[in-house]
Amino acid sequence: MAKVMVVTSGKGGVGKTTTTAALGAALAQTGANVAIVDFDVGLRNLDLVMGAERRVVFDLINVIQGDAKLAQALIRDKRIDTLHLLPASQTRDKDALTDEGVAKVIEELRERFDYILCDSPAGIERGATHAMRHADLAVVVTNPEVSSVRDSDRIIGLLDSKTVKAENDERMEKFLLVTRYDPVRAERGEMLKVDDILEILSIPLLAVVPESQDVLKASNLGMPVTVGSPASNAAKAYRNAARRLMGENVAVEIPADRRGLFGKIFARKAA
Repeated sequence: MAKVMVVTSGKGGVGKTTTTAALGAALAQTGANVAIVDFDVGLRNLDLVMGAERRVVFDLINVIQGDAKLAQALIRDKRIDTLHLLPASQTRDKDALTDEGVAKVIEELRERFDYILCDSPAGIERGATHAMRHADLAVVVTNPEVSSVRDSDRIIGLLDSKTVKAENDERMEKFLLVTRYDPVRAERGEMLKVDDILEILSIPLLAVVPESQDVLKASNLGMPVTVGSPASNAAKAYRNAARRLMGENVAVEIPADRRGLFGKIFARKAA
């Protein structure tokens, strides 16, 4: 059965788009059929991270408004045959998204793919609520900073109130993914430790992605880090996160010190 995931956060710049690309690629590398959908209408960055910006002809809004069929808008990744991108529009605003149109597109994607990852825009406005509305589970991305964690806490509240699952009185599965984590700075008190974030947000830990230039380099080359720098610690963290999303019981690795040692803990369950 197809699974719809929203990659979300309250704050911009925390790594939602790079996370969507990396997780989508990692899932597709297992042989699963994966679609990644850009809901950031008006900006559109997922195609850049995927190296597909020159291949965009039709987009999500074209499909919603009936100007193109889904098959025309989907872009097959050149490196992974089972990975597809549905880009956002750069020339429209988020008001072009409609409840009925989004529901129809998601339903059609469910019929064709094993996993659908929705890359949410930052904040709590229309685009973000549309991205999360039909999700089966959520990956909440946060940096180890107080403002980022606080905004993520607000997003968790929306996931529990503004989704179809919430309206049906069903629990939304939510997982925490911490990006740009530096254990040395955390030890100095310059950023929050993982335990602090878990205590505040109280959702299971999916992955801790270390601060890494590999993520930026891969993105600038138009590749998910799991493709562009597969041997990096960041890529390993995303691959293990994908395995957990597929149901495997894999220990979460937390960067422990500057020498690259890792402390392992298992994902915590929400109370």
